[in-house]
Amino acid sequence: MCAQSGVRLTMVAGLVFTVACAQAARSPDQPTPEDKPYSGTIDLVVDLTDVRHRVFRVHESLPAKPGTLVLLYPKWIPGEHGPTGPLEGIAGLKITAGGQRISWRRDLEDMFALNVQVPPGVDRVDMEFQYLSPTTAVPGGPRVCVTDNLVQLEWNDVVLYPAGFYSRQIMVQPSVTLPDAWSFASALEPVGAGGPAARFKPVDLETLVDSPVMAGRYFKRLDIGPVSPPVYLDLVADRPENLAASPEQLKQHEALVREAYALFGARHYRHYDFLLTLSDHTPRGGLEHHQSSNNRNFPDFFTSPEHYQVGSGLLPHEYVHSWNGKFRRPAGLLTPNFNVTGQDDLLWVYEGLTTYYGEVLTARSGMLNPQQFRDRMAVLASRMSHVPGRSWRPLQDTADAAPVLYRAPGAWRNWRRGADFYEEGLLLWLDVDTTIREASGGARSLDDFARAFFGVDDTHFVPLPYSFDDLVAALNQVQKHDWRAFLSKRLQATDEAAPLDGLTRAGWKLVYSEEPSAYSKALERVARMVDLTSSLGLVIGDPFDTGQMNTVTDVLWSGPAFEAGVAPGMKLIAVDQDKFKADVLKDAIKSAKAGTRPIELLVEHSGTFVTLKLDYHGGVNYPHLERIENTEDRLSAISHARAN
Repeated sequence: MCAQSGVRLTMVAGLVFTVACAQAARSPDQPTPEDKPYSGTIDLVVDLTDVRHRVFRVHESLPAKPGTLVLLYPKWIPGEHGPTGPLEGIAGLKITAGGQRISWRRDLEDMFALNVQVPPGVDRVDMEFQYLSPTTAVPGGPRVCVTDNLVQLEWNDVVLYPAGFYSRQIMVQPSVTLPDAWSFASALEPVGAGGPAARFKPVDLETLVDSPVMAGRYFKRLDIGPVSPPVYLDLVADRPENLAASPEQLKQHEALVREAYALFGARHYRHYDFLLTLSDHTPRGGLEHHQSSNNRNFPDFFTSPEHYQVGSGLLPHEYVHSWNGKFRRPAGLLTPNFNVTGQDDLLWVYEGLTTYYGEVLTARSGMLNPQQFRDRMAVLASRMSHVPGRSWRPLQDTADAAPVLYRAPGAWRNWRRGADFYEEGLLLWLDVDTTIREASGGARSLDDFARAFFGVDDTHFVPLPYSFDDLVAALNQVQKHDWRAFLSKRLQATDEAAPLDGLTRAGWKLVYSEEPSAYSKALERVARMVDLTSSLGLVIGDPFDTGQMNTVTDVLWSGPAFEAGVAPGMKLIAVDQDKFKADVLKDAIKSAKAGTRPIELLVEHSGTFVTLKLDYHGGVNYPHLERIENTEDRLSAISHARAN
């Protein structure tokens, strides 16, 4: 009894001590962001010369007062639509004041906050740390952004900032140090003659994070815009031959700028830089910024017609974001700083409408010819026609749940759904466009909405927020209609069938044949995958870059492969006793169409070998668009160039 009491007292004392320590590790009240100027300027110096180790070395100095200082690492990154700040990349943090080292403690309730006790008599705090850039791609993780020949710097990766202020009220003096003989590009304005150390004009923290730096050994800047405001296509590559944009390709990118001006009628930047990295060692994709975009494409983008065809939509998409997403921004995403949670509910506009106009501008600029544009639209429509997850998760929830769905595995994506507000958003806005054209007898279109909604306040770039009500009102100004009910119905629908009303109203229908389009062939070769979703119900690829494209990366829920027991992650070994190759499987599918014998697949799964029988006889199916007789061809009108 006495012994038990002693143990109990010891446990209570330990609990009290633990609670006390925990409380010390929390800021009692993390300062709420206030729209007031931060006193002084943060000096931020980033050394990018250690490209071999993929390490950025950071020195930061900021004004401070004695007492508790809460430092924040950016968590909610604009354009990434989630709490994606790569906190795990920060290492070697050392904080000093007056030459003396200061201890710090991470906030136990907010991992992105550090609590620092600034001693008396101190008016400035210095920090040194490293950002360990990823060396290999991890699904859902931060991007690989460095090779031996190039680097992409997103400033949110390398800055800590004081809590309690709007990010636009914190001034920063940024500079970078580059490897010898490297060149750089950024929307930031440099000060001085350049060289390996680049110093930029002071900017507020919001603008800084919105202005990445791209640098490299092999660099080219191409002027593709009018005299004012200028627009540049800035290229870096791992090999100098990849910089060889042809005169025709250059004209198409110049046409992209003209077509965007013709569409929106206003510009919201002082100058614009397409930062384009051409490398096999950085993942494909882009991140929008107001006066630039950070884009990563195939190394052979300019030198291979297939790569150009498949990758040409990237820059138009990110360019549209300068108007939709950066200048006009959903009110819930116009947050005070980078540690306030963003509201993603309007991503079907932010990303969906941008996807629509990104594809349209790709066609209007001539990057895709009319047939290629239709073939790409067929692929996108077909992709959304094989998403059984639409039966339970509505479009609205794909936006609401974006922070989770962006990072979800690729397997079972058609059932779980992913960031489908891109593709389904495209179909929704095609529906809106064709509805306006039909109701107005061709007198008006979605272009009139784009000009009225995004083309206001020429040369101004202070973000202008919008709400769902604002969208409805603006659409009604263009064409009277019950847009609230129209949009609400489509956002909340739980119908497995793809929403193809807009395509039908545009005068086209989705059909399938055994012959792939030139675009489908190019997509298969460039993306290194075989998409048999519309036949067997599976996708085959090489997710681990082994050189063997024989891994099942996704399976259509309740499709033929699913019913036969095929699962993502299986490796295909043989087809009807022949060694697996993509063409062998396609031939087997074609042969099965004329008979009743099932297709046999020998697969490896978790170290065991299993033979699965697929009772499928529908042939190989590739998507195409086919004209609907006696209808108006609105799709061709939509994709037709507008600029002189």
